[in-house]
Amino acid sequence: MKTISCMNIDQQLLRSFGGDTRSYKAKDTIFKEGDHVQYYFQIVKGKIKLNTYDEEGREFIHNILGINQSFGDSLLFLEKRYPVNAVCLELSELIRVPKNNFLDMIRKHPDLSLSMNACLSQRIYFKVLMMKSMSSQNPESRLKGLLDYLKSYHDGDCIQCFPVELTRQQMANLVGLRVETVIRALKKMEKKGEIRIKNRKILY
Repeated sequence: MKTISCMNIDQQLLRSFGGDTRSYKAKDTIFKEGDHVQYYFQIVKGKIKLNTYDEEGREFIHNILGINQSFGDSLLFLEKRYPVNAVCLELSELIRVPKNNFLDMIRKHPDLSLSMNACLSQRIYFKVLMMKSMSSQNPESRLKGLLDYLKSYHDGDCIQCFPVELTRQQMANLVGLRVETVIRALKKMEKKGEIRIKNRKILY
């Protein structure tokens, strides 16, 4: 399956429409839940997590993104506020383009619009599959749905060669399970040959 690393727009093009480069430290917040949508963000280096917290302060991670991936772009077409937080997991560098400039770029380069439609369709499809898995009471099914979703953002069709760049705790937060349950489920999946674990790194 050829997958789409949403979105990866040429950096020079982004800069020609007012894009500027910003550096962030680990734990820096790029935007908070409830903030106005103002920019298109594309990752030059580093990792970003999108998360929310429930009433009791428990974290739920919606996604973790890396180099050449974008976030918040679907909201540029809506008059809505951010429903999540965006937080740096490590030293990161982003290109950000003001909303109106980004929309102007899309109008002047319609091929980008087609790519974005394909990208958003890909996201929706795999998000639905992940939600279907999340409804399962089986921890292994939940984890498989998560792994399929994460792998959908990366190119390649190989088996057990996709490195899962998440800690066990982050995976637990993504699927709503206790970390101990995730560890046990991963061991079962390894025994079944569904994943490979090498030096504590999960390969899917």
